[in-house]
Amino acid sequence: MFISRFRVNTARSGARRLLSSPQPLHAAVMSSFPGILPSDRPAPAAPRVLWRLDQRSRAEVLLHIVSPDRPDLTHLVEQAGWPAAADPANPGWQTRPYTPLLDRLGAGDRWEFRLTANPVHNIRRKEGEPRKTTAHLTPTHQMGWLLDEKRQQRLGFRVCEKPAERRLLPEGTTHHKRPHPGDRYELTVRDTRSLSFTKSRDPGSSQGRQVTVVTATFEGRLEVTEPDALRRALTQGVGRARAYGCGLLTLAPVAHPAPRTP
Repeated sequence: MFISRFRVNTARSGARRLLSSPQPLHAAVMSSFPGILPSDRPAPAAPRVLWRLDQRSRAEVLLHIVSPDRPDLTHLVEQAGWPAAADPANPGWQTRPYTPLLDRLGAGDRWEFRLTANPVHNIRRKEGEPRKTTAHLTPTHQMGWLLDEKRQQRLGFRVCEKPAERRLLPEGTTHHKRPHPGDRYELTVRDTRSLSFTKSRDPGSSQGRQVTVVTATFEGRLEVTEPDALRRALTQGVGRARAYGCGLLTLAPVAHPAPRTP
C-alpha cells in the first residue's frame, strides 16, 4: 500500500476543471494506475484506490491518495501542477509506503484523524413507502452518524471523549428528541458540502443522470479497538461515495501541547 500527496495549482485552468466536479477528478486519479482499466471494479473485501481533497485555503488544495500500487501522477502535474518545476528528484508529488504505519497499529493506540465521508441514513417518510437513502445535513446528525456504536465497532476504533473539565457544552437532546453529544467527544465537523454533478459514462457527453453527494469532513482523536478492522477501514474506505472523494480516513500522531515555560 502507498499514500500520496499532490498539491493542486489552483491558478491553472486544468486544475479548475478538475475541481469543478468529483467525476473528472476521480477519472484523473484512476488514470494514475496503468494496471487498472476503466471497466475494472474493486473486489468487495480488497484494498482499493481512495482519494480526498483537503482545501485549507483558496490557494492551498491538497489531493491525498491511498492505493495498493504506486501511482504515476505525471498527467496531474501537467494539467494541474507545476510542470516546469518538476524534476526526477521532485516529480511534483510525494509518495511513501503506507504498510509501515498499518503494521504499527495496536489496540489502545491513540491517533489524530481526518475523514471526509458521505453520512447517510435510510428513512421511510410515509407508512407503506419504501425506505430511501437520505443524507444527514446538520453537523449534529453527521457527528451522530460517525459516533454510532455499531459503526465504530466495524471500523475498529472509538472516538475519544474529552475530560470533563474541557467540555464546554452539555449533553442533551435535539428538538426531535434525539441524543445530542454536546461537547463530549474529541470530534469536529470542519466542512460540509453539497456536490451536484452529472454522472455520464462518456466523459465528453453532457447527457447523464444528476447526482448530489453531501460530504462532511471530520477531524478528531480516536483510540484503536480492533487493529485489523481499522486497517480494513484505512485501505477499503468508510461509507458510501468512495468514487467521489469520500471514505479516505487518514491518521497522524497525537500532537502534545508544548510545556509552558515558567
